[in-house]
Amino acid sequence: MSAVGMACNFLLAAGKIVAGAVTGLLSVLADGVNNLSDCGSSAVALFSLRLARKPADREHPYGHRRAEYVASMCIAFLVLVLAVELARESLEKVAAGTQNAAVWWVYLILGLSVLIKAGMFFGYRAVAKRTDCDPLRAAATDSACDCIATLAVLAGALLSQFAHLPADGWMGILVALFIGWQGVKLLLEAGSKLLGQAPDRALVEKLRALLLAGEGVLGVHDLKVYGFGKGVTFATAHAEMDASLPALASHAVLDGLEKEALQKTGVVLTLHLDPVVLGDEEAKELETRLRAAAEGMADGMNIHDFRLVRGATKKAVFEVAVPFDCPVSDKELENSLARTVRILGDYEPVVTVERE
Repeated sequence: MSAVGMACNFLLAAGKIVAGAVTGLLSVLADGVNNLSDCGSSAVALFSLRLARKPADREHPYGHRRAEYVASMCIAFLVLVLAVELARESLEKVAAGTQNAAVWWVYLILGLSVLIKAGMFFGYRAVAKRTDCDPLRAAATDSACDCIATLAVLAGALLSQFAHLPADGWMGILVALFIGWQGVKLLLEAGSKLLGQAPDRALVEKLRALLLAGEGVLGVHDLKVYGFGKGVTFATAHAEMDASLPALASHAVLDGLEKEALQKTGVVLTLHLDPVVLGDEEAKELETRLRAAAEGMADGMNIHDFRLVRGATKKAVFEVAVPFDCPVSDKELENSLARTVRILGDYEPVVTVERE
């Protein structure tokens, strides 16, 4: 699809650049340059798709799927450069107050361009949906923008010729603003994915439900999901199980859950066992009192992995998870919980605060 797109864009670019140069219509010439830049976009998409399919190697043990995000950012930069250049030339023409008339074959080229670009949009979109490919999705967006841009150019040419209005330059400015807006959207979306977006909530809940359904699993926390591109997802989690169970039995359960997660979700899951002493009444009571005393300390706070470690002093060891947007700082929360534990009894608090 990318190769076909390159050929179509090259032919359209050649026709529009010639038409713009002959008639002096700046918007037609700029639209041709837009199509020429799309050839580069298609080349970037084609290269990234081949690179993304490469298997993992020593330098890239998680594969090359993120190459698609880099390609989408490159396409976005090309779109933005085009928008800036088109806006500059259009402003110059508006300031000069010049206008040019089109001839019949210019309208023919522009009309064919709209039809071809519409076909490319539907083709790119269909393939992108089937393959879940970001560069092709970006190319589909770019093709839709080209349709609208060419229609604006066509309207400007008609107004210039039949209404005798200096519409060519103004249409060029409108097209530039629209193209720039689409370029910014593509850039932000690709940049966000490259930085590492939050995992899909449905996938997280599916993994959590799968783990909680495991035999003997009492609770799940610290579930973290890491994506390295389409189809390359890893996750880690802590599973709470009865400390009195044999280690081999607990390991067998967690090993089975890891395999089940891979089969049902495609996620490579690594589980950590958190043994829970079910018969420790002192620890249960202290945890209950701590939860009650800490209620309202921070919205969305979740205390977990609580245990008493007995020695020369009794240590109350636990973790507390809070949302990323919690206004209370980690240090402030840690100090408040530590003070609360000391008030509740002769315990040395060991608190770990984490954002999730």
